[in-house]
Amino acid sequence: MRVRSMLTMIRTGNTTMDDNNKPHTGKRIGVFGKGGAGKSTFSILLARVLSDSGYGVCLVDADSTNYGLTQALGITKPIKPLLHYFGGMVFQGGDVTCPVDDPRPLIGADLDLEDLNPCYYGTNQDGVILLIAGKIGDQGPGAGCDGPIAKIARDIRISVADEQLITILDFKAGFEDSARGVITSLDYVIVVIDPTIASIELANEMKQMVSRINAGELPATAHLANQDLINFANQVFMEANIQTVWFVLNRVQNADIEDIMRQRLADKDIFPAAAIRENSTISQSWLRGTALESDSGMQEVRTIGRLLEEEFKQAQTVS
Repeated sequence: MRVRSMLTMIRTGNTTMDDNNKPHTGKRIGVFGKGGAGKSTFSILLARVLSDSGYGVCLVDADSTNYGLTQALGITKPIKPLLHYFGGMVFQGGDVTCPVDDPRPLIGADLDLEDLNPCYYGTNQDGVILLIAGKIGDQGPGAGCDGPIAKIARDIRISVADEQLITILDFKAGFEDSARGVITSLDYVIVVIDPTIASIELANEMKQMVSRINAGELPATAHLANQDLINFANQVFMEANIQTVWFVLNRVQNADIEDIMRQRLADKDIFPAAAIRENSTISQSWLRGTALESDSGMQEVRTIGRLLEEEFKQAQTVS
């Protein structure tokens, strides 16, 4: 599907995107969690929910090591990573630096897809656009860390014909990208939690991280000798405006497991907004490399979609 026809579909479909019917667009939503928690599955379901509601949606694969998101979205053509578009990693003589060593913004990160070569994105039958930040696996031995991929995810802004899209970023497993400061550019954070202690602890760490950033805590800069870089790093954190963190239970086998998870999280003052049950059809889709066909979990994800819309509308009223 061409980008122009996708935009036409959004404007003329069952739900239009005029200001009277849709709240503010252009929001950035980051999805986090431990490995295997189901971040990518949730990201796809959320993209589908928001697209069904009439939004233009761009899903960014910001996981430097995971594969399969293209197939799970039902996109058959290969997509070239944005890391190539921006000139490659600094470790290999390219232009993209790590945000920890170089917090300056990535030049050219505001992208209108009408000006971007189609080899760098794909669009599925629902109108969801997919971009891939980059993968570390094809960089060769000793290529360096995946910090440059995190910088692309931190700074990328997507529009079509100057109309901002909702951007969902599916981040790598664990906490590393958060510690690099990628969450400073997000409007909303969603943490996907599976039935493990590791997942519950990561959720608590994310909650604490966002609280500290919103309280004005600045990043570590002792490694930066240049005062200009220190100023850039501090500015990135001072300008952060993370409005809400939501928590979603996933891969929940039964009601007893859900009760245990909710109690463990309540002990940390974390109260999930939705719970998605374990579904073998979804697991088979990831194994086979086919599009996610199951509607299991969509109702719970729609709960998140409604919460997002409520917050969008409140932001629009305030502005």
